[in-house]
Amino acid sequence: MFQKKCKAFIGIDVSKQLLEVAAHESDYQFSCANKASAFGELIVELIALRPALIVLEATGGLEIPVTAALHAAGLPVVVINPRQVRDFAKALGQLAKTDRLDARVLAHFAAAIKPPLRPIKSTGELELDALVGRRGQLVEMLTAEKNRRGSAVTDTVRKEIKEHIDWLQERIAELDEQLKALLKSSSLWQGKDDVLQSVPGIGPVVSFSMLADLPELGTLNRQQISKLVGVAPLNCDSGQQRGTRHIYGGRARVRSMLYMAALTATRYNPVIKDFYQRLLAKNKPFKVAITACMRKLLAIINVMVRDGACWKTKDEAVLA
Repeated sequence: MFQKKCKAFIGIDVSKQLLEVAAHESDYQFSCANKASAFGELIVELIALRPALIVLEATGGLEIPVTAALHAAGLPVVVINPRQVRDFAKALGQLAKTDRLDARVLAHFAAAIKPPLRPIKSTGELELDALVGRRGQLVEMLTAEKNRRGSAVTDTVRKEIKEHIDWLQERIAELDEQLKALLKSSSLWQGKDDVLQSVPGIGPVVSFSMLADLPELGTLNRQQISKLVGVAPLNCDSGQQRGTRHIYGGRARVRSMLYMAALTATRYNPVIKDFYQRLLAKNKPFKVAITACMRKLLAIINVMVRDGACWKTKDEAVLA
């Protein structure tokens, strides 16, 4: 029987149908359906446990409704990267995997690591995130269909693919209009969008992605924001050996957009262009140079968003 006198560290494993709940250093187990009608029962159960921290892992969006419900009830809940939990489980020697075992590992993770609480996305932020994600999916389908069209054997198939390409392009254009309208509904988003799009190399698509996938922009220092995105070079040293620095982890969707922005900026942004040319003159490989440009561009826009300052000229630009 779980002792409810002290505050508990709770782990919740989220699947499509079920929520498995476990408490650290206890045989306590509880499960309920992963649907809104069952959240009330879950909240009552959790309140009785007096949780110090509740940890869930990101599960492709399946965790969003229950996280919002727990946060609305005033419970200390945090969503973490699944990779961290997998690595933690391996470190514990926990190789078997079931929903109940995963919930126990999450509870242990909560007690050992105590990840800090983070702001939960609002309804508007979730809508922005969903629209940007859907746009990315359609762009991937569009690219695939264009590739298929080139290798289509018959005119009938090519015509079919062309019709789908036209539909995808129309739908992407409609989503762009929805995103623009959504940004206009918030003066804060509109202000950030104006700042971002004032930078040579950053257009509406990159701006949408930054606003949806990097809400921390402007609130962290440049080292923190670089690590968060995954463009900070990480040490690989041991004893007297000094290994090559590599980037690792971070937010892939943001990094992908930042890459395209940096690539464009090496041609049209005077600050990034000069920086890029200096790196090439030092015989830096392309990947090293473009990653450095991504990091510099991110540092610049981080300061600009923080200060609410739009890009002006090369001499007046915000340099980080």
